[in-house]
Formats: sequence, structure tokens, C-alpha cells
Amino acid sequence: MIETKEAQFEARIERGEKIEAGDWMPEAYRKQLIRMISQHAHSEIVGMLPEGKWIPHAPSLHRKLVLMAKVQDEAGHGQYLYHAAESLGITRDEMTRALLAGRAKYASVFNYPTDNWADVGMIGWLVDGAAIKNQTMLAHCSYGPYSRAMVRICSEETFHFKQGKEMIVQYATEGTDDQKAQVQDSLNRWWWPTLMMFGPHDAESKNTPQLVKWGIKTKTNDELRQEFVDETVPELQAIGLTLPDPDLRYDDESGHWIFGEIDWDEFWRVVKGDGPLNAERLESRQNAYNDGAWVREAAAGFAERQQEMVAV
Repeated sequence: MIETKEAQFEARIERGEKIEAGDWMPEAYRKQLIRMISQHAHSEIVGMLPEGKWIPHAPSLHRKLVLMAKVQDEAGHGQYLYHAAESLGITRDEMTRALLAGRAKYASVFNYPTDNWADVGMIGWLVDGAAIKNQTMLAHCSYGPYSRAMVRICSEETFHFKQGKEMIVQYATEGTDDQKAQVQDSLNRWWWPTLMMFGPHDAESKNTPQLVKWGIKTKTNDELRQEFVDETVPELQAIGLTLPDPDLRYDDESGHWIFGEIDWDEFWRVVKGDGPLNAERLESRQNAYNDGAWVREAAAGFAERQQEMVAV
């Protein structure tokens, strides 16, 4: 019977149908989705921290308002994604506890510091640009709640991307010498962590083949990374910036930009918790969880009281 259900499930995937929360699904499919969606949700929430620290230091009211709106959007994205994961039978508290215990991950790129104001724009252009590559793909994934959440998120991330790009272009082409130097310094620090965002090489990714088979992913890590490099390198060069990659070159035969090898030792070190700000990020989340205890208790008490009133 199970084999028959699995065959029917895979046939639905092949036909391009969406799998909904109440539908039968293999347990491995459910677990992979919980892993991916919760990691994505955690990334949105933790991702508020690097840029949020710059809100009090924005150089103008306009820049401050734009950054506040962006950070607020990220919080909303986390909410959409936690709801999508909850449709798979896991609670938000379980997901949060898994993060705080180190059993769940978030995007490694958010373990790097924001050292100057230009980092705000560079994150918008590079990090959000890379995220859009992945999220646009996920908007077509086979699980309905995740796919629909991504439609809204992608539209807002596009705004973040354009805001960051506009900021960097302005500073690089019209800014002072100091602003131009900050932009180049920011690119030097964020380029490689951004490329790491796409994950390990396809040959080393144990999850990718199954995720592609199930329609959760429609492109591989290396495919998405190459698309990002091909689109981004010419635009950065066009505004006078230098990529921090001595091996970078354009290959006429393939039509792709060939780039140097990523420092995979650094990638795995950060993923495993030994990045520049891993401890600080988790401490911030732990403090937020502790500080919010009274809100959770009050909400639970209110819900319990409502049930008692209905019972009476």
C-alpha cells in the first residue's frame, strides 16, 4: 500500500500538481520541507540583525525609512514561512528550540559583520539578489503552502534588491572618495560569503538529487550560483568596482563567467558554528526568546480562558 501511495505521490509531482497540507506525503518529503522551510524562516529573522544595527546610524531620514521598511519586511517573511512549516505538523516553538539548540541552521552569510554603512546596500544587492535566485525557484516548488508564501516574499525581496543596488550605484559613481572606498571594501568582504549562500557543489550536496526529484527544487546549487555570477559580475564592473577574485574571467565558448574556487573550509566552519558572529547571533535569538516568554504565556492563558468560556 505504501509503495502504491508513493507511486501516486510521485506521479502527481511529475504532472506538476501542488501537494497540500492535508495530502498524503512520504515522511522523508515532510522532514525535508520542515528542514528547508524552518531554515529559511530562521534566516529571515536572523537576517534582520546585520542591517538592523545600522538603523540609528543611517545618513538621512530617507535612508533610515527605507532600511526600517526592509527590516520590517524580513520579520514578515519569517512569519509567512513559520506558518508554512506549521502546516507540516511542527510548532513554531519546536522550530525555535531546534535553532537555539543548534539542531537547525540559518543562512551562513548572516554570521558576517556589517562594518560600514555601505554594507547595507551591498547586502541588498548581493545577498538579497542571491536569495531571489533561490526563492524564485522555490515559488514553483511542489509544496503549495511554501510555493504561495514565496510569491509574496519574492515581490518584496525584489524591492530590497533594487534599493541596495540603487544605493551602491549612487555611491560608486557619484559618491566621495571615502564612499567609493567603502563600497569597494564592502564588495571585497561580501562577495565570497554570497557565493557560499547557494550551498556546496552539487556533487557534495546529499539532499539536492532527492529535492529535485520531488520538485521542491527545480535547479541545483551550482546552476543557481552560475546564473548569479553571470548576471552580477558585468553590472559590478560597469560601475568601476573590482571583484575580489584573481581567477575571474569570461569564457567566450561557454558564455559564462569562470570564477575561482570558494573557500569550502571556511564555508563548513561557519555552517558548523564557528563563524565570526555565530555565537552573537544565537545569543540575540536566545535573549529575544527569553524576553518574549511573558507574551507566549499571556497568549496561551487567553486561549485557555476562551476555551473555558466556550465550554460553559
